[in-house]
Amino acid sequence: MADESVNLPPGFLFSPTDEELVLHFLYCKASLLPYNPNIIPDLDLSLHVPWELNGKALASGNQYYFFTKVNENRASTENGYWKEIGVTEPILSTIDKKVGIKKYLIFHIGEAPQGTQTNWVMQEYHICSNEFDTATYDQSWSKWVLCRVYEKNWSQQGVNFSSDDDDSGTELSLLDEVYLSLDDDLEEISMPN
Repeated sequence: MADESVNLPPGFLFSPTDEELVLHFLYCKASLLPYNPNIIPDLDLSLHVPWELNGKALASGNQYYFFTKVNENRASTENGYWKEIGVTEPILSTIDKKVGIKKYLIFHIGEAPQGTQTNWVMQEYHICSNEFDTATYDQSWSKWVLCRVYEKNWSQQGVNFSSDDDDSGTELSLLDEVYLSLDDDLEEISMPN
């Protein structure tokens, strides 16, 4: 399925909550229970850079969804690596029971640790092992995570996930920096009257 385009029928939008991603998709995948529709593919994260996910992962708007194994080397791909930013959020059910956690990662181009941060964000969903009855299903469930990947425009949001000690609160992409430098050069050019 990784080579096929994964699309929803016209008029449908895949927009699950965090709880739905954990309970209705990840839990079923991890416990080897059949689930319908089986629309989220399995991908080896080390073989794919985020801008190549279109046609390989389930696409919904600007977000891509896929399953991957926890033990896969996400630290590096051919062009970069995913870096955890140290933000972990609990995922609570409607009855305030902790059913999972969500980790945030940012894709960097180049080799660790000197890579350049990109605008690609991954939310990685994990099942909380202590909240489920592990005797009722195969223990292989702990090997799977569900990933949501999307490109974020940090400069408009004023958000910086960088671990550097820069207090500016924003980080410009390389293209933004080039554009701004061109703008400075244009001010030096005087137009004829």
